[in-house]
Amino acid sequence: MVKRVVTGNYAAAHGAKISRAEFVAAYPITPQTFIVEHISEFVNDGEMDCDFVRMESEHSAMSAMVSAAATGVRTFTATASQGLALMHEILFIGAAIRLPLVMPVVNRTVAAPIGIWAEYNDTMPQRDTGWMQVYVEDNQEVLDMVLQAYRIAENRDVLLPMMVNLDAFILSHTVEPVDLYGYEEADKFLPKYEPHVHLLPEDPMAIGTFTPPEYIQELRYQTDAAMEASKKVIGEVNKEFADLFGRDYGGLIEEYRTDDAEVVLVTLGTVTSTARKVVDDLREEGKAVGLVKLRFFRPYPTDELRAIADRVKAVGIYDRSIAFNNGGPSFIEAKSALYGYTIPIVNFLAGIGGRDVFYSDVKLMFETLLEAASKGEAEKDVIWMSTRGVDA
Repeated sequence: MVKRVVTGNYAAAHGAKISRAEFVAAYPITPQTFIVEHISEFVNDGEMDCDFVRMESEHSAMSAMVSAAATGVRTFTATASQGLALMHEILFIGAAIRLPLVMPVVNRTVAAPIGIWAEYNDTMPQRDTGWMQVYVEDNQEVLDMVLQAYRIAENRDVLLPMMVNLDAFILSHTVEPVDLYGYEEADKFLPKYEPHVHLLPEDPMAIGTFTPPEYIQELRYQTDAAMEASKKVIGEVNKEFADLFGRDYGGLIEEYRTDDAEVVLVTLGTVTSTARKVVDDLREEGKAVGLVKLRFFRPYPTDELRAIADRVKAVGIYDRSIAFNNGGPSFIEAKSALYGYTIPIVNFLAGIGGRDVFYSDVKLMFETLLEAASKGEAEKDVIWMSTRGVDA
């Protein structure tokens, strides 16, 4: 292992390399392009042995991923924003025929208007395609979750694809110290992929063919059951990773100073780092606040969130995306998970379109939650933070 100062994009590419991905479908899109460019350099320099194929679109890239994975090889690609939207049709196929694909997505604004900065309105619309989704906080977690993603996705009880989501530019182009494992270290954690079923010329079979209504509902049930089963596998893989590499991410969620908290804020992605600092400072002022880092959006940690809600007086949900007319997707999911609870649940929309989320913004979120907890109700369920033309 060596420690280097690298971007999140480099960390993702290095993760693909040491995971021994055998097929890489490459198509550029800002701010993901450097991921596949780094892999092309690895291949050119003889550091990575894989079939590196330049595709003509993201739709083609995901189609090639599905085809390659169906032959029993470990696959990798990466995308962002409009590219993920173009893949939408094929995402369903990869999940439905139970292929353990792994794909970092650099979260970016979806047009219109055109933008290249961090926003989750690219991945959130894909939450019901059957793909697992994890949102990471820093560049080390980018690398670590590429490794873990293969272990989770390839588990026989799961066999579902996974997106590893990282914030555009905040992680993709910003450098941080990262422990870069070598092949030997990665091999101890991630063994060679042994496919359960795969296409062979000498033993032909049909995969994903036309299916009548008598069977499709059962297939959807099986995909749902696999998503539910992935919760246990995620916890097991997280523990194995922590035992081997010394970093414990908590599994589905990571709790920070929640044991005696009166209010908690649920965050995704890089805002979590700012929220930790706010929690520490408010604790010094004697305010009982805590943080829940929502790592996995699919599968969703319903039981874990309910256990936290059992002991707090208010819950805040941060969203970097919007489900129009109903708050943010994370807020909608949390309300469903906490159905029947009478504590205030407040949605904070911030950072949409890549706008900075400042320390003062997060502090105001906690202050709003503390006020709601003291009154037993919130003045507003959905709050657009620092938004022109909107009363806070």
